Amino acid sequence: MVIGYGSSNELLSEKKVGELCTEAFEKYDLTNKNVLAVLPDHSRTAPIDVMFRTVYELLADRVKRLDFIIALGTHPPMSDEAINHRVGITQQDRKTKYHRARFFNHHWKNPAQLVKIGSISKQQVSEISNGLMNEKVDITINKMVLDYDVIMIIGPTFPHEVVGFSGGYKYLFPGIAGQEIIDMFHWLGALITNPVIIGTKYTPVRKVVDIAAGFLKAEKICLSLVVKGTGLAGLFIGDPQEAWEKASDLSDKLHIIYKDKPFHTVLSCAPVMYDDLWTGGKCMYKLEPVVADGGELIIYAPHIKEISVTHGDFLIKIGYHVRDYYVKQMDKFKDIPGGVMAHSTHVRGIGSYESGLEKPRINVTLATQIPRETCEKINLGYRDPATINPGDFKNRENEGILYVEKAGEMLYRLKNDPFRK
Repeated sequence: MVIGYGSSNELLSEKKVGELCTEAFEKYDLTNKNVLAVLPDHSRTAPIDVMFRTVYELLADRVKRLDFIIALGTHPPMSDEAINHRVGITQQDRKTKYHRARFFNHHWKNPAQLVKIGSISKQQVSEISNGLMNEKVDITINKMVLDYDVIMIIGPTFPHEVVGFSGGYKYLFPGIAGQEIIDMFHWLGALITNPVIIGTKYTPVRKVVDIAAGFLKAEKICLSLVVKGTGLAGLFIGDPQEAWEKASDLSDKLHIIYKDKPFHTVLSCAPVMYDDLWTGGKCMYKLEPVVADGGELIIYAPHIKEISVTHGDFLIKIGYHVRDYYVKQMDKFKDIPGGVMAHSTHVRGIGSYESGLEKPRINVTLATQIPRETCEKINLGYRDPATINPGDFKNRENEGILYVEKAGEMLYRLKNDPFRK
């Protein structure tokens, strides 16, 4: 049973959050249990400070151990200062008021921190993917999970380019998972393509994530958040699958904006929480469906200086291309991680590759601190951000120009969506 509340019109107060959590936690045997709470990193908008305070106040004196791990996926580790900011405390608070909480970063590429908990067979993968993929995949996860009685997932749900809607078990896979399963399902999402999968509730990738989570023996509880602006429109607590289902239904109502016609120009402004193109690519993913054929999407992010802290070398090597550029010459890219190729195709968008000629459907331009020569090398357009006045793009939708002030979380879709027929 899920305890929760959601509204398209009202925001939950911190008091209401506390009441919902109190009611939900009473239904679980948490006394003297070891609890590991999984939190999103800084690249997801959510009142994690409110959730941290609430969970700590309700559980710190009740459970045996209360630890927190950051669901980084393949993102870089967060500093103590960044973690403190994320949960709304100071370093002094950590030592005093919240001294029972310990914080950990996930390290996705360190074999010593991972454990295999199962595998999905070649036949299962083929069935789940409708024949798009045909290889067995091992499921690895941060081995800390084996030391806890309860895994508590805390995080928001939004439309997502790989899985359909984020949230739920996705905070475990890829949040605290190893590379093989991360690469596998990101590439599966890329094969299906972003415009088809994003904002779709049940997808083959979601199926992979749910199967992977089924191998985890610890009890699992999810606090599934639905954000509106910077506030909380919904909170659903209970079984991760059931809580996510309710959260994704509300996200579908709040996080998708429908437009009558496509736009020939889109200025997609990246918030500062996206500090490289790896995360800033969401400014493309969420807007690709409303860009007209042959149109241009500009990722306006004067603060972004690099392609990817973690994966930059790979992306400089292969660049950004449409899916079939890879699919039709996979032997050339057999040593490139599937997650990296997936990001590449998602940023470049859909298109074709025939007889050695690549034809992307739209043009993608970077207005960042990434220099022109690098943009050209990675097969993306370049504009000096200093030459762009965002105000020039505002209030011009009737001219075919769309301005999005904070891109990356709200999905834009056409009312008559050609990608979802």
